[in-house]
Amino acid sequence: MATHSTLPAADSATDQELVLRAQQGDRRAFDLLVLKYQHRVLRLVGRFVRDQDQAFDLAQEAFIKAYRALGNFRGESQFYTWLYRIAVNTAKNQLVADAREGYSVSLNSGGGDESDEPMTEPEALRDHASPEDMAATAELEAEIHAAIRALPEDLRTALTLREMEGLSYEEIAVVMNCPIGTVRSRIFRAREAVEERIRPLLDASPW
Repeated sequence: MATHSTLPAADSATDQELVLRAQQGDRRAFDLLVLKYQHRVLRLVGRFVRDQDQAFDLAQEAFIKAYRALGNFRGESQFYTWLYRIAVNTAKNQLVADAREGYSVSLNSGGGDESDEPMTEPEALRDHASPEDMAATAELEAEIHAAIRALPEDLRTALTLREMEGLSYEEIAVVMNCPIGTVRSRIFRAREAVEERIRPLLDASPW
């Protein structure tokens, strides 16, 4: 078991080093990985469920699953993409379970705590936004979120990982366990569907 003096801090140890130590039985090394990624995982599963308590439980479940499966991680992908895949599957499994029990579930494209990812205002509104402009912007944002929620699950997931989590196409392919070409197609179709839905608002926009 590694001591506190031999384990690098989370900001100095690489994921690979921490994973290796954790695989060798150092629980604190995995705790550092949890500290490093807990907010990103919580935000990710929060895209799938609206209830914050449920999102927290799912994030914890994802980390527990990752810890138990850590021996199977061979470093063929980045640790965080492997972790994201576990988190996405955990959230999807919960959606299926909730649907079977009759709950109404949908992707929370709003992202939970809006302070984490504030919406960017259009350039024309930054200096002199009138009440009408602000109302139009709010309507557009609401329509974008509604359009994302209306997407099929595979398109929503791909678009969320790309636009809201900033993953590369290669990383999304790992998370979703599909070819990169499929990822590109899903993101293209998702963007096309969202754009088609909001086009009337853009055409009527005062800016």
